[in-house]
Amino acid sequence: MKEQLEGIRRRALAELSDHATAEAIEAVRVRVLGRSGELTEIMRGLRDLAPAERPLVGKLVNEIKSEVESRIAALQTNLRGRELERSLGEAKLDVTLPGMKIPRGRIHPVTQVIEEMLDILGEMGFEVEYTQDVEDDFHNFAALNFAPDHPARDTQDTFFLPGGLLLRTHTSNGQIRVLERRRPPLAVVCPGGCYRRDDPSVRASPAFNQIEGFMIDRHGRITMSHLKGVLTEFANSFYGETPVRFRSSFFPFTEPSAELDIHCLLCAGAGCPVCKHSGWTEVLGCGMIHPNVLRAVKLDPAEYQGFAFGMGVERTALMKLGIDDMRLFFENDLRFLAQFPSVNGGVR
Repeated sequence: MKEQLEGIRRRALAELSDHATAEAIEAVRVRVLGRSGELTEIMRGLRDLAPAERPLVGKLVNEIKSEVESRIAALQTNLRGRELERSLGEAKLDVTLPGMKIPRGRIHPVTQVIEEMLDILGEMGFEVEYTQDVEDDFHNFAALNFAPDHPARDTQDTFFLPGGLLLRTHTSNGQIRVLERRRPPLAVVCPGGCYRRDDPSVRASPAFNQIEGFMIDRHGRITMSHLKGVLTEFANSFYGETPVRFRSSFFPFTEPSAELDIHCLLCAGAGCPVCKHSGWTEVLGCGMIHPNVLRAVKLDPAEYQGFAFGMGVERTALMKLGIDDMRLFFENDLRFLAQFPSVNGGVR
């Protein structure tokens, strides 16, 4: 058996010369070390040897196996080195040529608009609070004074989820969430995503962003005049000096309620499809917080009073950036997105 093993060693090392090809090296590996290789078969036959002979044969097999494996590894390393030298010698590389220009990413224009809005509101004393997108009926509807048969509760308008949950239809849920945890005086804005069953169009999308804001203090300290002052200042800071107007409206969660319009920036008030040829564009809804909303968060309307407002970011961005179709924000066409400067430069 020893002579047989020595013969395997001599033959393998002879074939693994310094000039052995990759094919020859692989052939030796399979023949000697493979599953059905010579050393493997000898190891399987150890049980047929005399007990005194088994340790000696096993030790010699392991020595030969180790020696052959080391030799193969060394030859393969040399082969890879020679192949690298050959490829480098053949490759034509002009190191004086300029490198590949990798385009820089840009912050999405909607994100830029959100950041600018929050910066302006932050300078006016509002804190930023983020709340969840998945809500329950109480925080999205009931606490905001929506009637049980309000159309917004229909499946045609709202995305309902199992277990009585839904995707929030507005960020007004943030008003309830914050007031459950904190007591006035408060000035807070809640940005975030909203979801409604709308078909994508020039001015609508099933997924969009809103910013909800509210300010509450002791009764008499916050009035409709404060609301008009805050929103007029915001509009002038965000859009630049532009005519604004407040129109009476209705929302379940505010009383009295109003809508803020600005002179259409796309047509300068002349009339266009975006402003429905009226010369004015609705920017946001607002009003004094309804007493029932205060009661829902265990605040006495006789003691506390405040205002709230909510604005759609994409609709606001249309006017800010001079775009006439909201769908452009969601198509992710790099040619469109590349037109907007980095947030470092701002969008003002």
